[in-house]
Amino acid sequence: MAKQKKSTKRIEPVFDTPGRSRKSSTSRNSPVKAPVSTRRKRRSSRKSRGFLSRLIGKTIYWSLVASVWIGVFGAGVIGWHALKLPNTDVWAVPDRPPNARIVAVDGELLANRGITGGAAMILGEMSPYIPKAVIAIEDRRFKYHFGIDPIGLARAMGANVMARRLVQGGSTITQQLAKNLFLKPERTLGRKIQEAILALWLESRFSKDEIIELYLNRVYFGSGSYGVDAASQKYFGKSARNVNLAEAAILAGVLKAPSRFSPLRNQKLANERASLVLDSMRREGFISDLESATALTMQAKKAKRYLSGSQNYVADMVMKQARQLLGEMQNDLIIATTIDMDLQKKAGQLIYQTLKDNGEQKTVKQGALVSLDGTGAIRALVGGKEYAESQFNRATDAKRQPGSAFKPFVYLAALEAGRTPTSIRNDAPVRIGKWTPENYDKKYRGEVTLTKALSISLNTISAQLVMETGPGTVIKVARRLGIESKISNNASIALGTSETSLLELTSAFTPFANGGYRAEPFLIKRISTSDGKILFERKTNPQIRVVRQRELGMMNMMLTTALQSGTGKNARLRNWPAAGKTGTSQKSRDGWFIGYTANLTTGIWYGNDDGTPTTKVTGGGLPARTWAKFMQFAHSNVPVENLPGNFTPLVASVPKSRPIVPVSTTRQSTGAIQPPIELGQQQKKPRTILDLLFGN
Repeated sequence: MAKQKKSTKRIEPVFDTPGRSRKSSTSRNSPVKAPVSTRRKRRSSRKSRGFLSRLIGKTIYWSLVASVWIGVFGAGVIGWHALKLPNTDVWAVPDRPPNARIVAVDGELLANRGITGGAAMILGEMSPYIPKAVIAIEDRRFKYHFGIDPIGLARAMGANVMARRLVQGGSTITQQLAKNLFLKPERTLGRKIQEAILALWLESRFSKDEIIELYLNRVYFGSGSYGVDAASQKYFGKSARNVNLAEAAILAGVLKAPSRFSPLRNQKLANERASLVLDSMRREGFISDLESATALTMQAKKAKRYLSGSQNYVADMVMKQARQLLGEMQNDLIIATTIDMDLQKKAGQLIYQTLKDNGEQKTVKQGALVSLDGTGAIRALVGGKEYAESQFNRATDAKRQPGSAFKPFVYLAALEAGRTPTSIRNDAPVRIGKWTPENYDKKYRGEVTLTKALSISLNTISAQLVMETGPGTVIKVARRLGIESKISNNASIALGTSETSLLELTSAFTPFANGGYRAEPFLIKRISTSDGKILFERKTNPQIRVVRQRELGMMNMMLTTALQSGTGKNARLRNWPAAGKTGTSQKSRDGWFIGYTANLTTGIWYGNDDGTPTTKVTGGGLPARTWAKFMQFAHSNVPVENLPGNFTPLVASVPKSRPIVPVSTTRQSTGAIQPPIELGQQQKKPRTILDLLFGN
């Protein structure tokens, strides 16, 4: 029998639990192998946890690496832009653009002139509400940060993200100051980096009070005003010293968007923004609930107009003269003028109100006024109805025909040639070549004295006197008293056909008021720096006599009559002796009144810039009435003083010979500055038979 073939398959031993059969090996209590799907899930879960942990680890690792590289890159960028800045050894706050503070004779501010439009102020001088309002709305953590505010920056970024638009800025006041002082207004990353660097430098060099003071004096407040004082003057017509809480809130509110929130452009938006400022001030504890509520009910007093006020004509003149004296401004200046602020304000009000009340009816749109004392100091000057509407100075720059206001120079030439106020001339038609002058009313009065002829302004007599003395002689007299404009050498100058300015004509009348001395008009007394260094001071020069005592007394008697019974009756003053002359150019294009007391010489002009005729505006009308109102105001509570010189008409059929009166060497009126330089002797013309017959 063949041997059975052995199986090569290995049979593994099985270790069964004692007492149990093989079948029982698969019972409940025996180890059971998990299903394949479950095992796969477990393996997958372990793999997932391993991958996630590896991913987190790698993320942290590469984040750290990226942070390092970003830091390195950021440091490089910061360093690159920092290298573009000058060396810190030469860093300095640039000087504020110079400002000229123009003041009246008593020190009251007339105007500020310069790029900024206002003077720099120390923090303690300005209203305390202003810095509080600015800090509350612009940088509430100003007192606590180091120039850069990470908390404020994070808050601003969060607000911008939530709003999905730019609603808050993260710049601090120090950063804004750095931008204004050193950087160009461009929106680039490099500029922001430089701004931050400069802010850190500012914080290291200046105190918080010094930083906010610099900021308030340099920042742009809209409408062309740089600095809080300029803005206060422009928006409210007052110094930053006197700003109240409501006005401070408006100023602070403007800073967010000057062109949008300027009260001159949109008062409603400015008020709404100011309400937010007040709420911020209340939340920061700068003001109480009651103060906030009160301010909300207050109406910020808005300035009437930008650069409104007649004193701005004076300020423009001052700056023009200051440049001629010193060149361009290099430092802050204080310019002391001769202006009396009370007279200046009154003059501006009178010109404006007269034109407002009569302009339409009389077809007249402009006016001007000049008032001088006996030394030539300008006490008031108005160049037009309203400076905000027109900056053209009609008192100094407009050349117009003076009409009969030129006649006193004609009569003075006649008196110096031997005529007297009682000399007789015939008021009748006159023909001089092809020219036939007529009186204003086209009437003739026959024989009249020179006093009568001048007081009622007879054109025929003035023309006769010019022909008797010669036009050249009249021109010399006018030049001697102060008329510098071109004067035509012909007979028509008798009627004031050659143009002149109001300032020139008024100053030429001043010798009749001050005792016979030429008075060069001047406006600037002194120019000094803000620390008191005097750069210019007007010297007192000897006054030159231009009218002798004999003729002075005669002229004052004649021109006084013009006010008492002549064309200037509307200019009569209560209690004060006064004299003057009306002037009306052809077709009433210009109306003038130039008059004086022993205290002041004042000239008034009304007319139209384009030379169109007015509706019967004459020198004895609006100009004379305005003159009387101004001079009555100017002489209130001023001791009465008589006009210089005296003259008593001789009543005789045949005049006696009159000795030559020597020229006095002392001034008759008060306030003489220096002994005079005498007027040269005048050549006397031979008397005619007419002179003998009519009392010469």
